Amino acid sequence: MNEGGVGNYDAILEDPMPDAPEVPSRRDFLLTPIWMAAVTTERLRQGGGFALMVTSMLLIAWALGFFDNPLLTIYDPDLTERHSDFKQLTGFDNVTTTGDGVGVCIVDSGIDIDHPDLRNFELSGWKDFINNRADPYDDQGHGTSMAGILIAENMLKGIAPDINLFVAKAIEKSGTGTDVDIAEAIDWCVTQSVDIISLSLGGAQGIDLIFVENDQLEEAVDNAIDVGIFVVAAAGNDGGADDDGDVSSPGSVEDVICVGAIDTDGTMWSNSSVGDNSWGLIPPKVARSDPDKKPELVAPGEKLPILNANSDMLYAWGSGTSGATVWVSGAIAHLLEHRPELGHNGSSGGDRETVEDVKEWIRNSVIPMDGQSGHDEYYGYGHLRVDALLQETS
Repeated sequence: MNEGGVGNYDAILEDPMPDAPEVPSRRDFLLTPIWMAAVTTERLRQGGGFALMVTSMLLIAWALGFFDNPLLTIYDPDLTERHSDFKQLTGFDNVTTTGDGVGVCIVDSGIDIDHPDLRNFELSGWKDFINNRADPYDDQGHGTSMAGILIAENMLKGIAPDINLFVAKAIEKSGTGTDVDIAEAIDWCVTQSVDIISLSLGGAQGIDLIFVENDQLEEAVDNAIDVGIFVVAAAGNDGGADDDGDVSSPGSVEDVICVGAIDTDGTMWSNSSVGDNSWGLIPPKVARSDPDKKPELVAPGEKLPILNANSDMLYAWGSGTSGATVWVSGAIAHLLEHRPELGHNGSSGGDRETVEDVKEWIRNSVIPMDGQSGHDEYYGYGHLRVDALLQETS
């Protein structure tokens, strides 16, 4: 944590973004890192050499103006194969629900609705907290990648294509934002009566210099949960040797659903952040208890096939807890289609107790690692399994 309580975040781009300037009484944010690169066919067939990034690209015929929709001139099965593997791992291939009618709000860098895999989708709401533009756009790219996980057409079909999607732009072109802007975006999502708020971002927990929690973002998150809105947030991407010892904020908030990242075989992504669930003195922290230990679960996030915004390169690989967060948001959308009474405006929803009940069902439905007993500080209670979640709530 920087002086003055400024929390650092890593951007979606290959090279880390410089720290944003400190602003008095405002905490700076960067997007939760999703290490990203354009896709290559030859390099992938050679195998190996993929640490966190790949270079080069797929060749897309539509980029030359030949087609309205993307068509691969060199078909690389690895993209669709990994996407399919992730769906199989998490049970999305075993459900008939699609998130129909469920309101999801993504707070991020915006959305590129001109991307061929998104252009047929009609947004239910848009608000720009950075430049106050009336029409949707994405000058950074991260938000488009996250939205595509849910609603993309064509090659990387979204996991919840029939949701009502709201997008709030609270991240700047540089990949940075402030807790003030993000909090206002969350408040806007609440006014739209959405069911789920998806936050693929994170930073230092909101503690001021006299160790009193005083964070506008965490307050906005708590207010959303109080009215029965599910808030899903990234665990963070500082795992391994650089881990700061706990998940990022606002994933650290008690009833937020905090998500780490895994590969197609269910193994941990090495940079997924660890949770610290014991009590602490400096800064003061009470011990977390079940089902609120952090992270709560893990989901697809390593070498994840995603959409690429504002470019003739339509697709990319990315690794990070950002993508994993959206997979869990999609799963909850399936749950709320299956059990609409649990939604924000449902007959049994609209309060924190409903969110807590669903968190218990998530805990009971996830798949733990071999030999795992109870909560693991990297793996959570286990990996996402949407079909088991629906069965748990039936």
